[in-house]
Amino acid sequence: MRAGPRRTRDADAALADKPAALAAVEAAAGRLAQTARGLYSPARIVEAVRAAIEQPFDEGLRTERALFLQCLDSPQRAGLVHAFFAEREAAKIPELKQARPRRVERVGIVGGGTMGAGIAVAVLDAGLPVAMVEQDDAALERGRARVAQVYDLLVGKGRMSADERAERLARFTGSTGYEALADADLIIEAVFEDMDAKLAVFAQLDRVAKPGAVLATNTSYLDVDRIAAATRGPADVLGLHFFSPANVMKLLEVVVGRQTAPDTVATGFDFARRLRKIPVRAGVCDGFIGNRILAAYRQAADLMMEDGASPYDIDAAVREFGYPMGPYQMMDLAGGDIGWATRKRRAPTRDPAQRYVQIADRLCERGWFGQKTGRGYYLYPDGARQGRQDPEVLAIIDAERRRAAVTPRPFPPEEIQRRYLAAMINEAANVLRQGIALRPSDIDVVAVAGYGFPRHRGGPMHYADSVGLPRILADLREYAREDPAFWTPSPLLVELAEAGRDFASLNRAA
Repeated sequence: MRAGPRRTRDADAALADKPAALAAVEAAAGRLAQTARGLYSPARIVEAVRAAIEQPFDEGLRTERALFLQCLDSPQRAGLVHAFFAEREAAKIPELKQARPRRVERVGIVGGGTMGAGIAVAVLDAGLPVAMVEQDDAALERGRARVAQVYDLLVGKGRMSADERAERLARFTGSTGYEALADADLIIEAVFEDMDAKLAVFAQLDRVAKPGAVLATNTSYLDVDRIAAATRGPADVLGLHFFSPANVMKLLEVVVGRQTAPDTVATGFDFARRLRKIPVRAGVCDGFIGNRILAAYRQAADLMMEDGASPYDIDAAVREFGYPMGPYQMMDLAGGDIGWATRKRRAPTRDPAQRYVQIADRLCERGWFGQKTGRGYYLYPDGARQGRQDPEVLAIIDAERRRAAVTPRPFPPEEIQRRYLAAMINEAANVLRQGIALRPSDIDVVAVAGYGFPRHRGGPMHYADSVGLPRILADLREYAREDPAFWTPSPLLVELAEAGRDFASLNRAA
């Protein structure tokens, strides 16, 4: 006669060595303290396992139920639920009601640098053939090598077979002539962030692209409408702003120009889906959604740095909030030269009323661009990935404070966080008010999927609602007393706060 199923309450043998089981639980708790910093539920899970070992079965069940209810009632649960549904809401755009996507079977990429190679890998992984164009044979070979290196690493880690690698690379071709893109249904420009360079590329694409081909620029900041004007068919042009590394990062800003056709937009969203990315619709402005908001909270960080907080204090406070890294660690990772080029481009149109902090420029003038040069805000000896604090950077900051006649003061971690987030939320409200983003939850998706905003907090707009818009507005008005040019509250934020409404009310209206 066959025995019935074993009941969990009778599985005493699994707990025969309770000391060893408890030691394993303590080890897991120690690891979580490092890997799940700030998260609520992982620690409750460990407590539930500990209760299963130490308590009688029925009592352990009651403990587990109580811990589950605590998680259910946690603000983090609300943030995670919001982030989940916000990603799905972002796919609902007006163009998809008006048009169907064009057929994309072949993809062209102009540029084989880090971004172009990453995009190529993402497209190859989606099963599509890729033709890459570079300016000369040496650059093309470097592009090929970057693509191959990604797959070599995956094979070495056992995450891809040699046959799979060969199958992907068989669909990858390269050329130094734009004629190789004549059959492409979608062509993505991924050259250096320089308007003249991009205009030159699009003039060539206009010459060789077949009728109906979608032309996309991977620009992070530049005017998509001006780029589209370099072609005879601006309706076919849009922005596809990938995030680096493009084969890993999930966010894709689909930037819609004044003349971009609905089916071109629909094609961008469908392409993102095929690449298993999260598309968010963005309008045209300097930096679109994510980088425009990033510029504001980086400026807030720079102001605090010049006023007395060290970059290491700021990074630590931002990590404590839940980001994987702070703004100066991120700048070192991305490369200081990228931001430097953007600052120089914006210099002629910079508002003279806005305070400009020059500390980053002093580092860049020394060639300290971050990890790739071995030092930036941090030191990276012998190619280290983890930076260490640099006394010379602190000396440069002190010198800049003296030049600017600033008397430094201390910034507690909570004040750093409040200023950082107030700048972020305020600029996000301006982005929303100007129609650059369709809805507040789209901004949350961009911040979480592309910029490291802690997912369990839902995104900056959801976070603002959770703490209350009146508090955010009160902070902005307080900071505006010292610097009205930078801290002017967004009219939308003022309107919502004074009417007793929140950003979520605009999600419902979208």
